[in-house]
Amino acid sequence: MTHGLHHVTAISGPARRNLDFYTRTLGLRLVKKTVNFDDPGSYHLYYGNGEAEPGSLLTFFPWDHAAPGRVGIGETQETRFRVPEAAIGFWTHRLIAEGVPHEAPVRLFGETVLAFRDPDGMRLSLVGVPGIEDEAAGETGTIPAEAVIRGLHGVSLLLREVGATGAILTDVLGFADAGREGTTHRFRASGGIGGLVDIREAGDFLPGRMGAGSVHHIAFRAADDAEQAAMRARLAGNHRLRTTEQQDRNYFRSLYFREPGGVLFEIATDIPGFTVDEPLADLGSALKLPAQFEPFRHEIEARLPALAD
Repeated sequence: MTHGLHHVTAISGPARRNLDFYTRTLGLRLVKKTVNFDDPGSYHLYYGNGEAEPGSLLTFFPWDHAAPGRVGIGETQETRFRVPEAAIGFWTHRLIAEGVPHEAPVRLFGETVLAFRDPDGMRLSLVGVPGIEDEAAGETGTIPAEAVIRGLHGVSLLLREVGATGAILTDVLGFADAGREGTTHRFRASGGIGGLVDIREAGDFLPGRMGAGSVHHIAFRAADDAEQAAMRARLAGNHRLRTTEQQDRNYFRSLYFREPGGVLFEIATDIPGFTVDEPLADLGSALKLPAQFEPFRHEIEARLPALAD
């Protein structure tokens, strides 16, 4: 079975600015345009690779007037994308040309990491990975094929200590301990894209504050309902952690729980996928609503901000 990250969900400022940055500047595909199922007055925008694969997905709740967040203990510190190793030079020049705040490339666990921030200050990085040129990429009008982002590489969590969270990653979520570099502990899953979780052990430090530029939650893959139920049982039996009831998100089914370090985790099924309500070629072209909101489509569309002129 393939494990790893299913998606990362974050909070942003204005939706149009978010859409422009992730589709034009970074060349990701808008794979689903829907609403926050718990707040249908705001969008939920999904970006991913050309095939809309689990493990490629970064999603946003965009709120025009969201106050800035603050990275701290108990939060996702950085979200990382994977690109072919030879593309790091291209991306360095592109970030400069686009005026994107970024840092000089560094080496981490033998890989080149180019850190930068989106318009809301969200911490991101591009990681050069050898041998991934054939991974799904998809056509983009702004990025040459050899440099296109292939999906998520992983996330870095900033936690007080590693032990209890690491135990859940290895016992429940399909990861294995992959070593340590300084204060950072690496955990690796088998899936390729979305296959890494780094935990930076920071001890007592300032707690995080949720807001624009913050990651709201990270989701891990379960192949189907049966595997998800088995993960839930291990959480309860081995770690005394309870999840929410299963929630239907149309494109996957979800359980949520707060892991011991304070980060909101989700377990999301790979099924039914993003082509359940529109064909692959048309993903992201129309506003998709869950059935309970369809009777209110006119009112919802009237409240949502325009994404284009």
